[in-house]
Amino acid sequence: MNMLEQEVRFSQWDDVFGPVLMTAEAGTLSGLYFLGQKWAPVIESHWRRDEGLQVFSQAKSQLQAYAQGRLQRFDVPLVLSGTEFQKKVWDALLRIEFGQTTTYGQLAGQIGAPSAVRAVGAAVGRNPVSVIVPCHRVIGADGSLTGYAGGLDRKRCLLAHEGVLRAGLLPAQGLEGLRQR
Repeated sequence: MNMLEQEVRFSQWDDVFGPVLMTAEAGTLSGLYFLGQKWAPVIESHWRRDEGLQVFSQAKSQLQAYAQGRLQRFDVPLVLSGTEFQKKVWDALLRIEFGQTTTYGQLAGQIGAPSAVRAVGAAVGRNPVSVIVPCHRVIGADGSLTGYAGGLDRKRCLLAHEGVLRAGLLPAQGLEGLRQR
């Protein structure tokens, strides 16, 4: 492994929201991706599978509690790698409360870049830690469900789970149906 390659550990499992790949660096969660998600990394040869890593157990436990309605705020230790602008956007995402939404324009204003709506959208789309860094809580200015790297059906289900959407807008199969995607 050369100096530029971080020691990355990974874990895979079937979560209620679908098959998940988690990554960690230095014992801290660095990624949570759904199978087939846009921008998800490919497992590299120098990565090491480590199903017993404490941060993976903690993330799995908290995701299960979230899915069961027992948890609204995650406290898994995170390391988010990206540009300074992306990190500013991801930090703002962490401040969106359970059951709340914001728009890309509002998010741009919150980080002091009101004219950077498209750049904010791109940063939201590159969020490396799905669900825990709640990019699913960002919607279009007109209230529409806009892009989600994990798929719009999953975004719809996550928002319905949080009480943001009416139950009638859920796909017929609900959260369980996401496992097959």
